[in-house]
Amino acid sequence: MRVLITGGAGFIGANFTHQTVRERPDVQVTVLDALTYAGDLKSLVPVADHITLVRGSITDSDLVERLVAESDVVVHFAAESHNDNSLNDPSPFVQTNLVGTFTLLEAVRKHGVRFHHISTDEVYGDLELDDPAKFTPETPYNPSSPYSSTKAGSDLLVRAWVRSFGVEATISNCSNNYGPYQHIEKFIPRQITNLIDGVRPKLYGAGLNVRDWIHVEDHNSAVWAIIDKGRIGETYLIGADGEKNNLEVVQNLLEIFGHDKNDFDHVADRPGHDMRYAIDASRLRDELGWEPRFTDFRSGLEATVDWYREHEVWWRPRKEAVEAKYAQTGQ
Repeated sequence: MRVLITGGAGFIGANFTHQTVRERPDVQVTVLDALTYAGDLKSLVPVADHITLVRGSITDSDLVERLVAESDVVVHFAAESHNDNSLNDPSPFVQTNLVGTFTLLEAVRKHGVRFHHISTDEVYGDLELDDPAKFTPETPYNPSSPYSSTKAGSDLLVRAWVRSFGVEATISNCSNNYGPYQHIEKFIPRQITNLIDGVRPKLYGAGLNVRDWIHVEDHNSAVWAIIDKGRIGETYLIGADGEKNNLEVVQNLLEIFGHDKNDFDHVADRPGHDMRYAIDASRLRDELGWEPRFTDFRSGLEATVDWYREHEVWWRPRKEAVEAKYAQTGQ
């Protein structure tokens, strides 16, 4: 099998590349990545001898068509994904998440290549804190940011190309990932690297916003289950029943580092901050027999802390610039 992984130098894509090389040695892997600030060549160094890396944009139709024509499966991770950045400048999100997905869909349509589209639970908007409901594949879309709205649009493009043109595609909407190689602008790695540097964690608002956390390796094993056994045209939600509010996450990290659980600072909440995400992954579990391996969030968090402690050479060069950017907004 020849697999083209878009965004394979980013957080989830790099982990998917590692996992594929490790667990499926017969698969030929090509990574297409624009290597923007969110992608990092160092994330692929351990597998460099086992993959073909192409630097380029998913909006480059000639490049995309050539790579798709040489592939059996396209796994589409590439996306602009940081909510704060989408509020500052939505334009890259429109180009990458909408135009890029369109470009890929046209290529797989032309060459009859299997396509799997990676998306987010943020397309569904949010849930009330006291609502027992969870997102299902039938939940209406209600995005609240330029990021989530462009991801919602890309999902709808995939669905339209399946129905209108018979493209062999599946979609997965996943809850919040954590684990190795995550950019330190993101919530968990930012808190971890701050604590490593002796800096108090920072918490948006009261910290009551709930996210449904899943270890990145569990996400990626689910993606392979969908590619192997999923029904064409179907949407599968990926989650591991890991609901935690941001306050709980910060307090867990403080305890792992041996600090008082209240040793953090509050900062102004993010505009339009969604209150709660929660995934119902029963279709994935019942139809495809998938189960997560990291069922204990605390132990997964401890393993992630260990990784960042052991891989300072990976994240240290970015730290100063990330914190300078947050300082401009008082966060």
